[in-house]
Order: sequence, then structure tokens, then C-alpha cells
Amino acid sequence: MKLELAGGIESADPINSEVARMKAIAVFPQRHELKLIDVEPPEISSPPEAKIRVLDVGVCGTDREICAFQYGTPPSGADYLVIGHESFGEVIEVGSAVTGIKCGDLVVTSVRRPCPHEDCPACTSGHADFCYTGDFTERGIKQAHGFMTELVVDDYRNMNVVPRALRDTGVLVEPLTIAEKALREIWSVQERLPWACPHSKERGLGHCHVALVLGAGPVGLLGAMALARQGFDTYVYSREPSTDEKSGLVESFGAHYVSATDAPVRSLTGCIGRLDVVYEATGASQLSFGVIEQLGFNGIFVFTGVPGRKGPVDVDTDLIMRNMVLKNQAVFGSVNASKMDFKNAIGDLVQFNQQWPETTKSLITGRYGMKSYTELLTGPAKGIKNVLTISQ
Repeated sequence: MKLELAGGIESADPINSEVARMKAIAVFPQRHELKLIDVEPPEISSPPEAKIRVLDVGVCGTDREICAFQYGTPPSGADYLVIGHESFGEVIEVGSAVTGIKCGDLVVTSVRRPCPHEDCPACTSGHADFCYTGDFTERGIKQAHGFMTELVVDDYRNMNVVPRALRDTGVLVEPLTIAEKALREIWSVQERLPWACPHSKERGLGHCHVALVLGAGPVGLLGAMALARQGFDTYVYSREPSTDEKSGLVESFGAHYVSATDAPVRSLTGCIGRLDVVYEATGASQLSFGVIEQLGFNGIFVFTGVPGRKGPVDVDTDLIMRNMVLKNQAVFGSVNASKMDFKNAIGDLVQFNQQWPETTKSLITGRYGMKSYTELLTGPAKGIKNVLTISQ
């Protein structure tokens, strides 16, 4: 049933209008506390806003680091931050200026919001993921509450409609956007070269190139699936032994698994051959710089992980610099994602579900209620992608 509310707001769920309080998972940085709290439910306050019933929220390394109080900033004037940025929900109310999104739509909401500076060319052109000032906000991370709560209100332009067919796996869209942005940047950078191989249009833009993914976590595995779908001869390098179930997952979508227990870093090119693309998804700097030393001619290395603060590591800077110059190499970091990356992630996830349905579903290794938050966010990491189910 849909109701027409005051101010031109359309509602698909009259029950929620009677909710006095709602649950949220929040950190209190000053007190070093992680708590399940009761908060006031949000209301639509401007015509372009929509209200979402949160269904699923993915748990990732960023959430765990915030819960270890390594970073995470509450909104101005608040002493707590509602965490969670990998969202998946259902629209239940829309403001009068909302277009293209209606009650009942499933949506994934972007994370970063633009800085307030009119002289930032990225934020003023809709590309807050390339913000120049650093004064952006990020839901669940930096100065904006996140999605580990029952209801969320946001500008509809930050929402991305997801097909009903992705009800069980739609929570994977946000982590997949990391790979989608990296791929988009790879194509842009490599346009400087005669890089496309013959028949690449028929076989994918990565045809005849080798891609190595560092790490078999959710970001690494989703990145490997995206690279494989683009035609790359894709390898995943991880510390788990070759008998681990992740090896079978990798092989199920046509990629190859290489275990660090069988092949030390310096032997990788002997096992794989020329490294054209390396997609890093571990946050392990020593491993990453060891692999950079083996990057091939015209190769490109993408950093997506953020290492914790550790002691210094030995790096052969002369070799790395020499290779970058003499081999025309490129290295860049990639963080957050744009509207286009969300669109591409949704499209690719649809394809993953069609081509590799069991593999895609198996990336989600656990679903838990909100009361399990302490174990998931502060206990030992386990599985691939764990999900908090907020609403059924």
C-alpha cells in the first residue's frame, strides 16, 4: 500500500511512521566504545530525498579498523559515528522532487559526498571520488553516519537502482565498485599505448594480457571476476594453500590460483609469465613492492589497499625507479567510486550471477543479525564476505 504524506512525500510503508526509535551500530571514538544504540529514525526534510529501509550491510576491513579506533570521525557535534558503508536497501518513501526512483526499488547508496568548495573541479563536476581538497564526507567513515541502522534518508541522486534478481547478492555492489573504478582508470591510462590486442572487441578489452590479483578477500575475488570477464588471463595470488576452498572459487570463473606457500614472490613471473596488470587488494606493502619489481614492460600496478601503520620495510627503490622509466610502467592508487562505477558494478554483478551463479553466491559466507555485531566487528576475521541482515 502507498500513502501520500504531507509535502508530496510518497510512502510505501505506513508502519515505519509509528516507529519511535531504531537500532544502530555505532562507535564512540573518544570513549573507545562500540555499541548497539537506539536513535531517532530519520525523516525526509527536502524534496530530493528518499528514505530507505536497510536490508543488508557488508562488513569489511575498514569497518573493523574503525572499530579498532584507528580512524573514523563522527558528524560535527556528535560523539558517535554509525558505521557501515556497504549498503543494500529498499526505498520506502520518496520526496516530491525524486525522479527515476520509486517506492519498492532496491538500491545501493554511494559512500562519498562532495566537499563544499566551489573551486574543487572534481566535486563540482560530480566526481567526489577525485576530490582535491580532502574535505569530503563519507557515510560510515568520515563525518557522516553510515548504514548499519534500520532506516536511512539520503539524496536520491546518491542512490543506484539494483535489479530484483540481485536481491541475495546486491550487497556486493559497493566492494565491486573498487574494481570497476580501477578498470576504468586502467583503460584511461593505457590509452597512451598501442595496448589493445587483435580481436580484443570479441574477446574482451583485456584479451592477450595477464592480470595478477594480490589477495583472495572479497575485493580481490570480485576484482578477479571483473578482470576475467574483460578477457584477461587472470591469476590470484594469496597466502592460503592451493587446497583451500578459495582455490576452487578462483578456478570456477576461469582464473588461476597461485598460493604463496608454493610460489614465493620472486618466482611469480616464472610461474605466470609477463605481468601486464597487477591489482593489489591486500594492504600488504612489503608484498606489493616485491611484486612491483616484477611488473612487465608497459605494465600497470593498481593499489587499492590501505596498510596499517607498521615498521619500515626494505624496498629496492633503484630497481623500481629504473623499471618504471625503462619499461614505461605506471602505478596509481584508486579509492572510492563514481556513479559510473556503481552502474558498471551492477551490470557486472548481473553478469556474474548469470555466468557463475554459485560462485557469486558463495562469496557471501555468513549472514548475521545485528546482535552479532561485536563478534563480527572485533573478533577474528573469518570467511570471505560477512553480512549483517538489518531487515528481512
